[in-house]
Amino acid sequence: MLIKGIWTAIVTPMQLDGDVDHQALERLIELQLADGIDGFVVLGTTGEYATLDETERESVLDTVSRVVNGRVPLIMNASANDTRVAIANQRRLAERDDVLATLHVAPWYNKPTQTGLYGHFSAIADSSDKPILLYNVPGRTASDLLAETVCKLAKQHHNIIGIKEATGAIQRSQEIIGLVRQHRQDFSVMSGDDGFILGLLAIGGQGVVSVTSHLCAKELKEMADAFEAGDIQRAQRLSIYVSRFVEPMFFRTSPSPVKAALSMTTMKGRMTPNVRLPLAPLSDEDTVILSNRLRKLGFSI
Repeated sequence: MLIKGIWTAIVTPMQLDGDVDHQALERLIELQLADGIDGFVVLGTTGEYATLDETERESVLDTVSRVVNGRVPLIMNASANDTRVAIANQRRLAERDDVLATLHVAPWYNKPTQTGLYGHFSAIADSSDKPILLYNVPGRTASDLLAETVCKLAKQHHNIIGIKEATGAIQRSQEIIGLVRQHRQDFSVMSGDDGFILGLLAIGGQGVVSVTSHLCAKELKEMADAFEAGDIQRAQRLSIYVSRFVEPMFFRTSPSPVKAALSMTTMKGRMTPNVRLPLAPLSDEDTVILSNRLRKLGFSI
């Protein structure tokens, strides 16, 4: 199994009272599908997995699955920094045919060694045959899954099918590709950084799990398609365009900027910019900064 293309790490819209806004989520999914995205990652960092309880997580997945109705595949976050909980999550999601694979991030707060990381992901992989996409984001977890450990996991566990790599260093992705491809070809390296997409494709990566795709999915998809078709100049032009979305979407902790941007643009009047504590919505000053940047990108605010 090879995951590839433009996948959106979909936000979880919130009502003014803080409850999940399923109606807004349905609308957002349809907009994304119309723009041609290749799949959804449900309740990743952008989806505020950490602040939704288990009942809410299931209800969000149910909504996404119902609306998508098999049109694109779904990957669902099953992460935990307690290996026993991660295994329980994995086994529960293994029973769902509507979930292609699970996402497991390197454990946060515990600061495990590479031996601990290998043991954690191995135990999850051994608990069911459900495919697993690893997720390495040291900036959020203080835990870095090194290329040698990724290779060892890929060699030993065929249901570990790839990694979302978000160290911010394309050299790391290149190292993983070089090591893993010596042993198997069906392992996906997906960018977890929206600024490295075309570069990753150029070194043999498969695509991106994106935040900026909430606003420029169509152009991202066209860029990836142009690269695959060998139209490098068109891919480069589109890369320059979509790269302009990166700074506005990450100038404050995500997903606050992208939720605010959606509430000003394609989801205006249909979605609030609300996030759950301990995250906070953009300040009035930051909202003005973001709206000005969106205007420069061609949006009417």
